Formats: sequence, C-alpha cells, structure tokens
Amino acid sequence: MKFTRAQKLHGEVTIPGDKSISHRTVMFGSLAEGTTEVTGFLRGADCLSTIDCFRRLGISIEDKGEQILIHGKGLHGLSAPSAILDAGNSGTTTRLISGILSGQNFETTLTGDASIQKRPMGRIIEPLSQMGAAITSLSGNGCAPLRIQGRPLHGIHYTTKVASAQVKSSILLAGLYADAPTSVTEPALSRNHSELMLRFFGADVKSEGTTAAIQPEPKLIGQKVQVPGDISSAAYFIAAGCITPDSELLIKNVGTNPTRDGILRVCRMMNADVTLLNENTDSGEPTADLLIRTSSLKGCIIEGELIPTLIDELPVIAVMACFAEGTTSIRDAAELKVKESDRIAVMTENLTAMGAKVTATNDGMIIEGGYPLHGAVIDSHLDHRIAMSFAVAALNADGETEILGADCVNISYPAFYRDLEEMQR
Repeated sequence: MKFTRAQKLHGEVTIPGDKSISHRTVMFGSLAEGTTEVTGFLRGADCLSTIDCFRRLGISIEDKGEQILIHGKGLHGLSAPSAILDAGNSGTTTRLISGILSGQNFETTLTGDASIQKRPMGRIIEPLSQMGAAITSLSGNGCAPLRIQGRPLHGIHYTTKVASAQVKSSILLAGLYADAPTSVTEPALSRNHSELMLRFFGADVKSEGTTAAIQPEPKLIGQKVQVPGDISSAAYFIAAGCITPDSELLIKNVGTNPTRDGILRVCRMMNADVTLLNENTDSGEPTADLLIRTSSLKGCIIEGELIPTLIDELPVIAVMACFAEGTTSIRDAAELKVKESDRIAVMTENLTAMGAKVTATNDGMIIEGGYPLHGAVIDSHLDHRIAMSFAVAALNADGETEILGADCVNISYPAFYRDLEEMQR
C-alpha cells in the first residue's frame, strides 16, 4: 500500500473497541453463568481468534452486529475441544487462555501463527507449573505450540520478572481454579483490565500497589459490558494530529485507564496540544473524547514505570519523536523485542530508511528530532503497530512511501486506512 504527504487532517473519528477489554469479555463471559452482552466489541482478527477458541471449548457465542452475546456455562462448563486451538496472531489469547486451560479436567493443544510460535511462553509456563499445571512446549523452545493437561491447581504468590498484564492475568485466571488464594507482584503496575473486569463479574480480586490477589472458585455472573475505544488505536490519530500541519482531530470515547494512559502523559511531556473532553466512568472504565491539534513537540525521556502504560504505543511515539525539537530517549523497553516483531530493530531500520536519525539500544531507542523524512519502502514484518506507525510517518514525509504487508492492520483495526483517509478530506 502506498502513501503520500497530507496537507492537513481534520474531522472526527470513533476508533474500534479496546482490544484488551474485548478479549476479556469473551473469556470471562464464557466462565460466567448466564449471558454476557457486549457492545463496542473489536472485530479484529485477534479478538475473533479468542471467540473461535471458546466456541471450540463448547461456548455458544452469537454475533448480532451491534452486540456480541456470550452464553456462559460457569467456571467448570468448558469442554474438551475436538481439534487444536488456534490463537492466530494473538499473544493475549495464547497467554490468558493457558491459565484457564491449566485448571480444566481435559488436555488441550494450543498453537498460533508463525509469529506466536516465536514469542516467549516460558514466562507463563513457569508460574503455571508452580501451581501444578502440566504444560509442554512441543517444540522444546519455550514457545507455542503448547500441550496443556489440566490438573488441580495450588494457590501461589508469584513475583514476575517483567510488568506484563498477560502474565499477571494468566496466573490470576489459573487462580480461579486453585485450592487457595493466588497473588502476583509485578516490578511496575501493568494494565489492570483483568482485575477490574473480574471484579465486575463477581470475583474477589484485591489490588494493593503492584500486587493483585484473587480468591478461588468465585461464582461469576454474566454482565452487560460497553467496551471503550482502544487508546492503542487512538495513538495513531493522536500522533498524526500532533505532527501534521494545520490539523485538528476529535477522537471519540477513548479508554483512559491510568494503567494504559502513558501516551497521554508523554504528550504532556512533549508539549502536545491534547485536550480531554467529556470524561466519564459510566462503563466501569474511564473514558474521554480527545481533541488533538498540531503541536510544537519537544523531545523527552521515556522510561521506568511509564513503560508498561504505553508499551504498544512506543512505535508511534518514536515517529512523533522524529518531529520533535531535541532528543527523545526511550529506555527500559526491552519488551519491544518480543512483540509481533522486534520493534526496536524494525523501527530503527525503517525510520533510518526514511531519513530519521535513530540509534537502537539494548532496551529502547535514541531519536534526534528535526531531520526531514522522505518516502521509502517499509517492511512491516506483518506487525500491525509497525504498519500503522509508518502510515502516520508517511503522511509527513516527502515523496511516496510503500508499506509492505500493510493488511496486517486487520489484527486490531480493520478500518484504519479508511479512517485515516477520511481525515484528509
């Protein structure tokens, strides 16, 4: 797909539902008693993989267009699948469902696409094994495909090596089936959607500092869930509005959970013109409309406890940094190496091809702003966040930019290019 410079961006956009929350509505709704009604569900490939997996586990899930209806069977209502479960490209599906499958009374084989089969699963295998689960990496490399033989589980306290909502959630979900309370302590607080939603469905979940604890064997009850817009998807329009001349965008109904709002904090650090309007918490998760205007950005240092709140937004933040005055340093973000691609290497390679001055480090990047970008051929490595980030960069580069594998945006935002084009009219 090819892109050229935009003169300005104007208008209003409603972004897709939050990917993390959409996944969890299906999982928790399946384990609840009664029907869960979901509006605002993200129909991206990753979330559809979660639906497919739970249908194969015996759950009836209806897509009514405006609503997704999940007819839960209770905590012990899943049944053995007749075939291998395929999580597609979804790390969230793979890691969270592993926690659930560990407590079942049947064996499951779980796999995913070529990218998933390279992503590290040892970080969940270790704590789940401590709880009594029998999980085998069939390739012997700590990655999918995984064979999971459900067993009676024990409650543990586990301290994670990285701040990861996927790891934390996997352990807490296994804790639903344990014989005693289960708790997880992180080095920094990762996104807390699992804790909030499990509590909403009726689980006894307590959070204190960077520790979350869950009591076993709750009775989960189906709920009505309104999924807010995904701030990770909004990030591309935030960046585009800030760096494109003469622009003003309104992004509607964006989730602003404090464990996910790191990009808004970075915007303040970078002197971005971002205003929050219509803030509310009606659906249990905080939301707001975001008004974005062209900004004179300044470089900053992004590090420490801020990183888990914006890990998925770092590629597009790196694009913003190219248009900022001064130097931006991204640190403590080695986790970028084990996403859908090695995002440190891929961002450095592609931004350099466009004329940016970027240096890769072991745990991030150093970006010197002020170097004009020009068109180039960009390899997305089939990573949706890379493709969307470079679509934004291309709107502010001289000449033509071609993005290879551009269709990978279907993972999280199927209408992304259409919405971006609408803003240019």
